Amino acid sequence: MITPADTPKTVKLNILRQDTPDSQPYWQNFEVPCSESSNVTSLLRSISANPVTAQGTKVAPPAYEASCLEEVCGSCTMVINGRVRQACSTLIRKIQAQNPGEPITIEPMTKFPVIRDLVVDRSRMFENLKRIKAWIPIDGTFNLGPGPKITPEEQEIMYPLSRCMTCGSCLEACPQFTRDNAFVGAQIFSIARYYNMHPNGQKDKDARMEVLMGDGGITDCGNAQNCVKVCPKDIPLTESIGVIGRAATVYSIKKFFGK
Repeated sequence: MITPADTPKTVKLNILRQDTPDSQPYWQNFEVPCSESSNVTSLLRSISANPVTAQGTKVAPPAYEASCLEEVCGSCTMVINGRVRQACSTLIRKIQAQNPGEPITIEPMTKFPVIRDLVVDRSRMFENLKRIKAWIPIDGTFNLGPGPKITPEEQEIMYPLSRCMTCGSCLEACPQFTRDNAFVGAQIFSIARYYNMHPNGQKDKDARMEVLMGDGGITDCGNAQNCVKVCPKDIPLTESIGVIGRAATVYSIKKFFGK
């Protein structure tokens, strides 16, 4: 059991910084006051208020992203002690319990271009959502009457899939996803599964399958299963990979026979 007494009054942070997208990264060390309820975001905020290194040098505040502060928006994803996770829900007392007295290392995700310090460009993820038409098509904003019914059994499957916040954790952990390839990753497979299940989303199912069977699609997945281990929302990503793989097989057979 972790008690308030187990949490140090100060904690050492090693932050990997990068001033511009093209400049070389470098490390800076900080020593920050810490409380029993502190998380990584709160420590970064403390540094921003007083950006002085452990050596006493005043520096520019580290750039980082934060919005909801409750593990919903996905913007604060970063690599903390070698593991991709959300800064807002990573409690210092838990990290210290695992590695007592050791500095906490904070780095930007490696699979996305760095904009500055801990801020990365995740636009590739959003562009991929556009590619698979991750929305319900409508032809106006007028009253269309009651929507199609979804059974409780379907809701049990679809709700976990809907929790995806496009944080990038699954892609950071995926050995197949790199900066210079076209692989879309587990997030897209799971979102496509969701919209392919939705009665209205099924209108664009064939278009989605064409994308998922093309370059960077389901055949590029090596089934490493790292994605499901790091997903902060416990989305059944490996199940979605299997579902999309089977759907691709069925779709290709129907397409071959012209059905």
